[in-house]
Amino acid sequence: MKVIATPNAPAAIGPYVQGRVCGNLLFASGQIALSPETGELVGTTIEEQTAQVMKNVAAILAEAGTDFDHVLKATCFLDDIDDFAAFNAEYAKSFGDARPARSAVGVAKLPKGALVEVEVIAEV
Repeated sequence: MKVIATPNAPAAIGPYVQGRVCGNLLFASGQIALSPETGELVGTTIEEQTAQVMKNVAAILAEAGTDFDHVLKATCFLDDIDDFAAFNAEYAKSFGDARPARSAVGVAKLPKGALVEVEVIAEV
């Protein structure tokens, strides 16, 4: 197994890694809207935070040698499920026609007061 670590995505804020590659699969840890440079939350709206989350996911995918076209499954956590439509609009910008399987759930609370968290499994 290979550990994925890039300065282009936020450092882990707990006992985990940004991602692991096993065989030809990347298992990326959930990303919230943290700035890789400062570790601070970026944005106050679901759209702004989703844009940053997807940048963070893109950086992890790139470090593993893959991209959004190879994402097989995404799991999305929303602090407020009423943000679902706005989240979808921003999230969709990262994917072309090769959209992954996905789950999206509303949760009670996310780390650091984030509005959204996204984790992916991708082919490498």
